[in-house]
Amino acid sequence: MKKDLIFEGNEKRIYAVDDPNQVLFHFNDVVVAYNGVKRARLKGKGILANKISSILLGYLNECGVSTHFIERVDDREQLCRKIEIIPLEVVVHNRMAGTLAAKLGVEDGFKPVNTVVDLCYNNDELGDPLVNRDQAVALSLATYEDLDKMLVMARKAGSLLTELFHKAGIELVDCKIEFGRASDTGEIIISDEISPDTCRLWDEQTQERLDKDRFRLDLGDVIPAYTQVLERLESLQ
Repeated sequence: MKKDLIFEGNEKRIYAVDDPNQVLFHFNDVVVAYNGVKRARLKGKGILANKISSILLGYLNECGVSTHFIERVDDREQLCRKIEIIPLEVVVHNRMAGTLAAKLGVEDGFKPVNTVVDLCYNNDELGDPLVNRDQAVALSLATYEDLDKMLVMARKAGSLLTELFHKAGIELVDCKIEFGRASDTGEIIISDEISPDTCRLWDEQTQERLDKDRFRLDLGDVIPAYTQVLERLESLQ
């Protein structure tokens, strides 16, 4: 049973439920970019993000990579394990695109010979800056042991998602993965969402962008692209 609202953001609301170790995520019809500088309301976007994230997080659970996802409740809501947020993001890059490409002076979409993994401080006021392991520990964001676990999990999740999207004819360019400590066990698990809001997804044949870059860069309507991602993933089930 949905109870008190415990968090309200642009794209999601989180509610307490009867079980103190669980929460309910409600996905809003809002899309934001550049840490909230650009914002719009798009009818049906929350439904698409909820369904896509449910598929992807459920898939990771099935493959042995623990996430906070328990089950999708309805079109807009999913039941999740309650976590203590670790304020770090791990970004897995199969290509260099967006900010990373600009910082390194390479063409947008540059494909390196390796998988690039970045660690970022999840802090909107600071612009989510890159940090190294020592800096993360110095700021008491995580321990070295925590970071080792997170990086291994992020690489495995990136590899599994790359394979899944490939089956759907989609290239996973990069993905942002967040983590938390489960309130019941204290284990580190993947949290938040994995969707076109947090991944760059390109059609393998046409290189059409099927993610939030359509909104960031004014490339066209987001909803048909997200719908296409959902339909392709559903066709694999």
